[in-house]
Amino acid sequence: MVNILFVEDDSAVAEAITLGLNRLGHRVDHRCDGNGDLDTALAASEIVLLDLGLPGADGYEICRRIRAQSSIPIIILTARSDDIDTVAGLEAGADDYVVKPASPRVLDARIKAVVRRSTTSPPRSVAANVEQFGDLTVDRSAMQARKAGTLLTLTPTELRLLLALTDNAGHVLSRGQLLSAAWDQDYLGDSRIVDAAIQRLRGKIEDDPATPTVIETVRGFGYRFAPGLAR
Repeated sequence: MVNILFVEDDSAVAEAITLGLNRLGHRVDHRCDGNGDLDTALAASEIVLLDLGLPGADGYEICRRIRAQSSIPIIILTARSDDIDTVAGLEAGADDYVVKPASPRVLDARIKAVVRRSTTSPPRSVAANVEQFGDLTVDRSAMQARKAGTLLTLTPTELRLLLALTDNAGHVLSRGQLLSAAWDQDYLGDSRIVDAAIQRLRGKIEDDPATPTVIETVRGFGYRFAPGLAR
């Protein structure tokens, strides 16, 4: 059973998904919008299923608000087919997305996969437990990273991504390799999730995310953790 906070304003969609997920053994706390205090609901939940097209405070704003205070996994649920909307939701802090209409069984599989990734520690590296890259410290034993001594608030996805990149410092990793390393070997998502997570990670570890020097983009191939910072 997974405790799910479900934010959806369409009553028919909400009822169908809630009943379906309940029948699959989950507990669903449904909210019609993101207005009001979500702190109590978040504290009792393991994942957020969040519609983007909400009245008032839209899904993007709610996603950013949740992410500012919590690393709880977030799946955005959207009827929008525009890639820009999907990417914007991922960049706001979501871990995954599902396009409506989605059956409860599809949601069940994606929810379990995201929760599994968030509760399972990344594999320990054979490299040193603590490594220094400029002012960035990666501690694999503690599963933490610090920049200039300040502990970084990383989501489980961002931490897995950082460990994969630093484990392969100096080598280019394709988006497919990063999907396998930071998500699941059998994950059915696409490279936009990697790009959005890289952008969020850059915002936390780069001095100037607009001109990244730590995580380099290698056009046509993927990303590389810049070896020039290692010492």
